[in-house]
Amino acid sequence: MIRLHVSDDLRAGAEIELNPGQRRYLVDVMRLGPGAEVLLFNGRDGEWRARLAGGRGAASLEVQTLARPQAGGCDLGLAVALVKRPRLETIIEKAAELGAARVRLMITERAQPIRPNVERLTAIAAEAAEQTGRMDVPAIEAPISLSSILESWPGDRFLMFCDEAGEAPPLVDALGDAPSGGWAVMIGPEGGFSAAERAAVRALPQTRPVSLGPRILRADTAAIAALSLWQAILGDWRGA
Repeated sequence: MIRLHVSDDLRAGAEIELNPGQRRYLVDVMRLGPGAEVLLFNGRDGEWRARLAGGRGAASLEVQTLARPQAGGCDLGLAVALVKRPRLETIIEKAAELGAARVRLMITERAQPIRPNVERLTAIAAEAAEQTGRMDVPAIEAPISLSSILESWPGDRFLMFCDEAGEAPPLVDALGDAPSGGWAVMIGPEGGFSAAERAAVRALPQTRPVSLGPRILRADTAAIAALSLWQAILGDWRGA
């Protein structure tokens, strides 16, 4: 069944106005008619069944019944340096598919000098969330400097630092005895972190440096590999 992410509060009897893109997708692309059922979620109120209301070209949904109560996801973040737009969009899409709760865009010495469209990236994350069945959409946080991220790093959040330039144990070994709880994965730019940046990240007490293997990976491949392995070792893949 088609799933849509909406910002409205969801409750029985509520009427949800479709935005132009949602109306076009449901009516023009999927050719749904009045009475067709879809699923809605907003990250707060669970997943609800709703029916397309009105005549031909309908532009609203009537919320019917609760299909699934709201469930929490993994407390997993991703901090990723700015890379070229197509690869950044891939990272956002796959981070949503792999269960990341938030993505922090990061400015580093060798990051791409781009101004990412956070609204577009959020829309990409929402579409991925709709397709995967997750109950929320990861927050996409505007770019800030690596130094600012480290200065404000929470004391109770562990950091899996994907450090391909220095000595670090294989990821599986590094996380074999790792504590559960809040984590984040950090991925650098295509040119890697500078020596000073690496030292600053490693100086953080919560940091666990890891290696992603003998080959040099592009940022999007590294993000997908790191998130997948974290899910397999510490995340919700263990109970799948």
